[in-house]
Amino acid sequence: MWRYAAGRTLQALVAILGVLTIVFVVMRAAGDPTLLLVPQGASAEAIDALRHNLGFDRPWIVQYAEYLRDLARLDLGVSVVQHIPASDIVASRLPYTLELASGALLIAAGFGIPVGVLMATGRGGWVAGLLGTLVLAGQSMPSFLSGILLIAVFGVVLGWLPTSGADDLQALVLPSLALGALSMASFARMTRIAVLDELGRDHVRAARARGLSMTQTVLRHVLRNAAIPVVTVAALEIGNLLAGSVIVETVFAWPGIGQLAIQSIEARDFLVVQAVVLLVSAVHVATSLAADLAYALIDRRIRLAR
Repeated sequence: MWRYAAGRTLQALVAILGVLTIVFVVMRAAGDPTLLLVPQGASAEAIDALRHNLGFDRPWIVQYAEYLRDLARLDLGVSVVQHIPASDIVASRLPYTLELASGALLIAAGFGIPVGVLMATGRGGWVAGLLGTLVLAGQSMPSFLSGILLIAVFGVVLGWLPTSGADDLQALVLPSLALGALSMASFARMTRIAVLDELGRDHVRAARARGLSMTQTVLRHVLRNAAIPVVTVAALEIGNLLAGSVIVETVFAWPGIGQLAIQSIEARDFLVVQAVVLLVSAVHVATSLAADLAYALIDRRIRLAR
């Protein structure tokens, strides 16, 4: 178990390093940030002096080596735009994104899992057909479009909920729905597949033959075994929610790391972008690793091989 966990952790670190390397190269290929920082009409000498002070006149390989050295010391660098540590900037925005992602995950799992169970147990009925249509619509609609529709209906036409900002819990409802809609469809589809697979097994048919109702059979014999693929979806969706928050936070003016990433990319604030990517990548690989290790706790038949 420990050897497996160590190997997966090493793979996770390699994956994070690969992502950081790609972002490092892409951001520097996008253009010189000093041109955005100098005042209009600045001389070439002033631009060269600022570029030298920021260290952007050195070869990329030197900048990359220094970035990795600072990262090993848990130093994410200083924002070239705001002139404060990138870690402080990300930390100030992170609680908003965690609040949004938690609300979206709660909506996605709270509605998606029961819908998936209903679609599986009522297969062939009109309820399952209607739910299947709604799931397909939720999976097909991009988050920016669902966000705009939610704003138009509940914010503009009905006036029930605020359409921007993060002032109170009411402001959390619409962005959570927009962000969690796609994840809700993923939960419903995977739960339906897993429950259908379990309903066809011998021990489930034996339970039904003993006189158990469908509800009792699902609660006692189906959900536990069907939880493994659902856990996988949950682990993947946590990372997807953080990554998807970039669009939703922009639509709803939500002050999280998604909006910060867009603003930093536009300003070519390299170190802040790299800090955001590092955080999202770390969450992705950490949740995947946690899901792998949770399998053995959910189903004792699973044994992690060498």
